[in-house]
Amino acid sequence: MSDVTQRAAAAEPPPRRCPSCGRPVAADATFCHSCGASLALSARDVQLLRRLAAAFAGRYVFERKLGQGGMGTVYLAQDLKLHRPVAFKVLRPEIAPLLGVQRFQREIAVVSTLQHPHILTLHDSGEVVDAEGDPLLYYVMPYVAGESLRARLEREKQLPLSDALALARDVASALDYAHRRGVVHRDIKPENILLSEQQAIVADFGIARAVGNAGGDRLTETGMSIGTPAYMSPEQSTGEGDIDGRSDIYSLGCVLYEMLAGETPYTGRTAQALIAKRLSAPIPQLRTLREELPPHIERAVQTSLAKVPADRFATAAQFLAALATEAPTGTRETAPPSVAPAAAAARPWPRTAWLAAAAAVVVAALGLGWAALRAPRAPPPTGALRVAVLPFAPHGGEEAKQLSGALVNLLGTVLDGAGGLHTVDVAAVLTAARGE
Repeated sequence: MSDVTQRAAAAEPPPRRCPSCGRPVAADATFCHSCGASLALSARDVQLLRRLAAAFAGRYVFERKLGQGGMGTVYLAQDLKLHRPVAFKVLRPEIAPLLGVQRFQREIAVVSTLQHPHILTLHDSGEVVDAEGDPLLYYVMPYVAGESLRARLEREKQLPLSDALALARDVASALDYAHRRGVVHRDIKPENILLSEQQAIVADFGIARAVGNAGGDRLTETGMSIGTPAYMSPEQSTGEGDIDGRSDIYSLGCVLYEMLAGETPYTGRTAQALIAKRLSAPIPQLRTLREELPPHIERAVQTSLAKVPADRFATAAQFLAALATEAPTGTRETAPPSVAPAAAAARPWPRTAWLAAAAAVVVAALGLGWAALRAPRAPPPTGALRVAVLPFAPHGGEEAKQLSGALVNLLGTVLDGAGGLHTVDVAAVLTAARGE
């Protein structure tokens, strides 16, 4: 365990904080006075805590709920064996049947080998049975007595340049270490960046990888996804399976942009509108919001946010170097030879790509809610007309391929249930057409 993590684990737990906004609340409060979120435990939380207490009697004492996210719920517990506070995360009950305990454990074992000053390590993982007899997967991490980057951004909105760069360098260092060992995070966002003694510690490192590798395709059937729309790279948001470290670099670029600008690079009323904007709109200029930013910082962020992975930094180490490098006064600043210039990310797209982008924006503008995209499909009514949106054959490079994939997904969502239509799995149609 790193020195930072050791000091955090040994510290006394801080005052109770709201799981939603991260601000301190009274020990006996039933709701947060800052954001209005309810602090009362649900019946399921109470039941689960009792089950955990019984299953881990003599090893862990569970104190309270720390927060809840898309993958599961985190509780503060005391490790009675090693006399330290820990964060005990229980994954959602729908996940275990999809992944399988043994495969999940194998993936977690890979992640647990990561030892870096800015990566929150894993202490333990396994399976526990809930009150209904269903298996629940869990893992245990050091408890960091501090706040998340999200909590700080909620409070300050924009960070001083020196603070933002220091935190981004910490995260980039952690990413470079993990990427060189074949581990991609897949969910870099402020909620997963913990702050301890003015340093950043990346949490849930590789958990998305473990879940994705162990059952990624079937996971989407439950209404869950790996990643967060506001920070997903274009290739991750369009569902490409081959995700590498450059996707994390894009996500870190989004986080750094938000720390400096006070908002994410792309926003939208719905997740699909946000994704369509990311695929079609130009990369936003940071210096329109922070005029005092050095030009090399603007260029580094622009390069990290390139729509095509090949146009981004090849490694997190290159991103780290770009944030620290400024050309001498009077010289013409250029990107390192191994890094594609930021201008490449904004080069004119082929006409077909722009047409696909425009269509995606039109679809996004229909105003469908993210819940509609993610909700399980109801069985089609008798006599419903079944249609399939087949893949496009784009011409124009990687940008057109990404846009066409997004457009197929969006069109399928729009057509399903419209005017008695029901969209069917395109893979099944193609298989039938080939006579397989």
